Amino acid sequence: MPLIGVDFTSRPERRKPVMLAQGECSNAVVVLRALQRFDTLGGLAEWLRAQPRWVGGFDLPFGLPRELVLAWSWPVDWAPCIDRFVSLDRAELRARFAAFCASRPAGAKFAHRACDRPAGSSPSMKWVNPPVAWMLHAGVPLLRWACAHFPAHEAEQQGAPRVALEAYPGLLAREVIGRRSYKSDDAARQTADRQLARRDIVEALEAGRTRLDLRLRTSDELRAALVNEARGDALDAALCLMQAAWATTQPRWGLPEAVDHLEGWITSA
Repeated sequence: MPLIGVDFTSRPERRKPVMLAQGECSNAVVVLRALQRFDTLGGLAEWLRAQPRWVGGFDLPFGLPRELVLAWSWPVDWAPCIDRFVSLDRAELRARFAAFCASRPAGAKFAHRACDRPAGSSPSMKWVNPPVAWMLHAGVPLLRWACAHFPAHEAEQQGAPRVALEAYPGLLAREVIGRRSYKSDDAARQTADRQLARRDIVEALEAGRTRLDLRLRTSDELRAALVNEARGDALDAALCLMQAAWATTQPRWGLPEAVDHLEGWITSA
């Protein structure tokens, strides 16, 4: 099965595109074959729908916290909940998020999904720094249009040709380098130390020094891109690719037995 890893942004442009890594996995080796950039969400959607088969790890949340959904009295089935969410524009959602947070004590403003803390990820209702709620708002409809199957949210579909898994590159990166920073969108902060951190991540992936028990292989050109691309988009896409590859080696895509199908799960958390 072809594998992809996608470092997503809800408003791609030439300066900050969606980055997609392509590869495959065999005998515990993940081969990175190509990196692609998409300056528009439409271009990404068309590409995903045109490919006959893939398993993808996508760096965006697929579900909202159950606590938030219950507070809003929204449907607790995933598909109608997502339909309700994407039917609202950002201004209304921002107001709803802010009202929810305003009623809660300091230090507990946001509702979290069960997977957020073990993954170390931001809550999927967060609309600033980083605005992952807008990634959900833009990305899940795109994947549904591409006819993707969501194992964490839907009844099992044996042999589904396109499978979408929620990934989080920071989870795998932190396993290797701890809290060291390895990327920045700010040119002034694109330092030699961050480049060294990216090199350390790549070397660990190549040596199989992660709990995924997989090794990364790629060309010298693509390896240089993972290390030298200072925004970290290429490396994040490759990390998502590794997480998708791991899921293909696990029963039930590596999902916990008691996964909440409304909230979903981050692969390998």
